[in-house]
Amino acid sequence: MALQESGEMYLEAIYVLSLKKGFVRSVDVSEYRNYSKPSVSRGIGLLKDGGYVLMDKDGGLTLTEAGRAAAEKIYNRHTTLTKFLSLLGVDEAIAEDDACRIEHVISDESFFALKNHLMRLEHEKKE
Repeated sequence: MALQESGEMYLEAIYVLSLKKGFVRSVDVSEYRNYSKPSVSRGIGLLKDGGYVLMDKDGGLTLTEAGRAAAEKIYNRHTTLTKFLSLLGVDEAIAEDDACRIEHVISDESFFALKNHLMRLEHEKKE
């Protein structure tokens, strides 16, 4: 199953919340993303069917190996793009919002070129 942007957003939310809290439920995702509970329920259901998320009997959400890989990829894109835009002088809040939109459409090739450039800039800054 190919992930849609909304699926990536849910996976990223579960990943971030699991880093912060450990135990994640659908209601936590709903509050974190400011999405309605029915929307989250449907989205989580699709992710479960796609093999990205598991739900235990207490409603706890866990990313599968495929879910974690996808979530880490999108989170890496988000944080790298935010850092890059901020380094260019973009306001932090705007950089966050723009990174959130760009992360879903940027090609792997363009992202890796941008990430490599950012690493070179950070390395030069340290010298």
